[in-house]
Amino acid sequence: MKSIYILLFSFVLFACGNPEKTTEIIDETAINSTLITISKKQFESEKMAFGQLSEQAFYTTVKTTGIIDVPPENKASVSTFIGGYITKIPLLIGDKVKKGQLVASLQNTEFVEIQQQYLEITAQLSYLKNEYERQKTLFDELITSEKNYLKAESNYKSNLATYNGLRKKLEMMHINPTAVEQGEISSTINLYAPISGFVTKVNVSNGSYISSADELLEIINTDHIHLELNVFEKDILGIKKHQKIQFKIPEASNKIFDAEVYLVGTFVNTDRTIKVHGHINDDENSNFITGMFIEASIISDVSKEISLPKSAILESESNYFALVLKDENTDSYRFEKIKITIGLQEENYVEIKNHQQLKDQKILTKGLSMF
Repeated sequence: MKSIYILLFSFVLFACGNPEKTTEIIDETAINSTLITISKKQFESEKMAFGQLSEQAFYTTVKTTGIIDVPPENKASVSTFIGGYITKIPLLIGDKVKKGQLVASLQNTEFVEIQQQYLEITAQLSYLKNEYERQKTLFDELITSEKNYLKAESNYKSNLATYNGLRKKLEMMHINPTAVEQGEISSTINLYAPISGFVTKVNVSNGSYISSADELLEIINTDHIHLELNVFEKDILGIKKHQKIQFKIPEASNKIFDAEVYLVGTFVNTDRTIKVHGHINDDENSNFITGMFIEASIISDVSKEISLPKSAILESESNYFALVLKDENTDSYRFEKIKITIGLQEENYVEIKNHQQLKDQKILTKGLSMF
């Protein structure tokens, strides 16, 4: 008899141990049925929220990769027409230069020889010109033979061509021919920046010898930067000028930047990709560096569809459901589990194809993670 009393007392303690907590637990059987009841206290503690269907934009995109680049006219390699030894290289990578600024000085005895040749041909030219004019006058007056006239003409024009060639060579070497004619001969030539921009490469140092095939340094003007994207052949037919581009630099930031398609290439590369050139919006306020790797999405189409937030979708065994408020009382809400058919998806929203069933309904949009 004593054992019976102890057993009954144990049942009472189990039934009355924590009645408040029991009312807040959702019955697993209820979750798997069509109707689900949730207490209002639990609704608040789980930070649940109601929402409704809304119209959202869904984008059809082409995923691609590429780099930040500049147009060819904004990139310049500094080299020399005639080899020499570096005597001055005042720039470092990252230095800003202006067009026409001194970037290097070279020295070579060959520079002196060219100036000597120019002086010699200049002196000869004056004599040959006078002789040519004299022979022409004599020939016109039938005093001298045509042979003498033609020989004088040939000598003069041949030397004139040499004179013009040497003069142009001096100008390309940035040596003033007029100064040379006045006796100013220099063993050094200077190289100047062909464009304004930033130094991105320095390939030489003082004392090193460079030939005409060598690049001393590279200058890039970043006033106009753009995207060079590689789009696969299978996707290229959907790409058109003015389409929106969203891109990011994964190694530097997750921030999304905007651009638009400006040019679509007409040649398929060996890796079956086509170049797509994109213009960046508001590139002046971004610290982009040429050569940066980017990941981009080209928006080839956009449509507006009736949708729900992803947080409002309950998935079970490859089926999708929404919880619609059926009724409520002072203590709880009762939801109906309605099967839905989903369509397009983007980062936060999902298209609902059978949205008529959910029209004007209060739908649980937050707190479904507990189910």
